[in-house]
Amino acid sequence: MMKTGTMVVRYAVWSRILVLGLIILWRSLFSPYDTSASLNPACLNHSALSTPPSVVFPTVAAAIQGSVVWDSVYMIRIAECGYEYEQTYAFFPFLPVLLSLLSQSVLRPLIPLIGYRAVLALSGYLINNLAFVLAALFFYRLSVVILKDRDVSLRASILFCFNPASIFYSSIYTESLYALLSFGGIYYLMSGANNVSVIPLALSGFTRSNGVLNAGYFGFKTLHQSYHTIYEKKRFRLALQVILAGAFRCICVFIPFLAFQAYGYYNLCHGRKPDDTRPWCRARVPLLYNFIQSHYWGVGFLRYFQLKQIPNFLLAFPVLSMAYCSISVYLKTDPKNFIMLGFGAASKENNSADVLFSRGEKLSRTDDHHATKQGHFLTRHCKM
Repeated sequence: MMKTGTMVVRYAVWSRILVLGLIILWRSLFSPYDTSASLNPACLNHSALSTPPSVVFPTVAAAIQGSVVWDSVYMIRIAECGYEYEQTYAFFPFLPVLLSLLSQSVLRPLIPLIGYRAVLALSGYLINNLAFVLAALFFYRLSVVILKDRDVSLRASILFCFNPASIFYSSIYTESLYALLSFGGIYYLMSGANNVSVIPLALSGFTRSNGVLNAGYFGFKTLHQSYHTIYEKKRFRLALQVILAGAFRCICVFIPFLAFQAYGYYNLCHGRKPDDTRPWCRARVPLLYNFIQSHYWGVGFLRYFQLKQIPNFLLAFPVLSMAYCSISVYLKTDPKNFIMLGFGAASKENNSADVLFSRGEKLSRTDDHHATKQGHFLTRHCKM
């Protein structure tokens, strides 16, 4: 019988083949809405690696480069030329760094054949689709640790493999890499490997700005450990050690974001006269990322709630509805644990892998019957 982990990998691989096949099919039938793929001026930095004057397979090169649209344009441009313009700092450097490393090492022999930009794009597809497969595997392992049920974990992993946002996970976006680092980091944290978990969670903050939110997992676990150390074991010195260790891990997750903001400040603000600097450089807290999101993309509190965005809200409605129903069912099933965030659980029940999700025991027959009833309740009350 095939191992469940192997099944997850196969589902993930086949889902990527399906998505990539659909991408190729639709691009061959219809013209892309975004036409930015053809915008490829020379790098401002003349020392950057460039494409040869002529390539062996120009048609293949054009096809690959033609798939570079939307955010992928920025990722490829940063990997090729570095951070040239202010708005490019909205995209964090870990994925572009990986693209550059792979294209200039393993895939370097392909540059004379299809050109450097096409090789960068090919690197992006390879990295992101491999990252997705690994993310699905870590998602399954994490689900097993939390739910204590391999069948439910398998079903959840299959749903992840065929999620509505699949195209972003197979394109040159940061979703796949971020999911891999986040799921992997949380898995190691839930498994008790606290120090190991710092590395992927810190790298997630080097991949996307919202990676800093992953520090919350360390904060949550630290709160629980210190709470039970103080109120149950009465060991105040140990609680202080727990708090300091948790704070240090949280800082490690924040460092990549802060370092990248400092890098942007140094490049765009340092050494310039006040009249020549951008407004954010003169702010009390000069955060480049917040300024870019607001100035170039119109991102801000409640600024997305506009009439023209109604189609996007309708697009998200099915998934949001299922999420709301799932939370409602859990609230009705275990309101005390939900409201108290697991702080009311006994210490023997309160390991970090089980809080808010399970009680750490494999379902008995009685519990299984109860879980079946919950499933019927969810089906009955969450119909779309």
